[in-house]
Amino acid sequence: MTDETTPNTDQTPPVADTAPETPAAAATPEATETPAAPQATETVEAPAPAPMVALDSVKGPDPQGWWRGTGRRKAAVARIRIKPGEGKFVINDRTLDTFFTEERDRNNINDVLKKTETFGAMDIHATVRGGGYTGQAGAIILGLGRALRNYDISLDSTLRKNGYLSRDPRKVERKKPGQPGARKRFQFSKR
Repeated sequence: MTDETTPNTDQTPPVADTAPETPAAAATPEATETPAAPQATETVEAPAPAPMVALDSVKGPDPQGWWRGTGRRKAAVARIRIKPGEGKFVINDRTLDTFFTEERDRNNINDVLKKTETFGAMDIHATVRGGGYTGQAGAIILGLGRALRNYDISLDSTLRKNGYLSRDPRKVERKKPGQPGARKRFQFSKR
């Protein structure tokens, strides 16, 4: 028998006997527990409908005030930073006009800003690696679209409708063994 002042050295906790010993004791009001008063229920409002974009994919500005986006196309990867400013567009420490010599590439990139009505209102810094000019332009377009969506979620429908948030999955088909290219065959000689 253990004393109440000495701690129980057994590993199992003591079990309280909750069953009444006699039927008469069970009928007494002291032995029966009174039901607890019902607790006040809190009114829970229905959550607001979720936006089209998952909140995990939308990110806020970094400590310096830049909104970021990453774009990929073919073998090119572009990291984009934007913030409200004078409209400067810098790609790998060069201006947009000196980096892309093709007018088509410059127009495609500027279309993203024109359709979202942010042309001339954002400072844009891009770092692009890999691929050629077409792939780099496509990577910048996707990264710019993602950065603009992070900056203002209301632009999401405009960006998505124009295809600026969709990655182009096309890549170069691999070369096959026994032939000079992906599809080209060596000349067949019957004899």
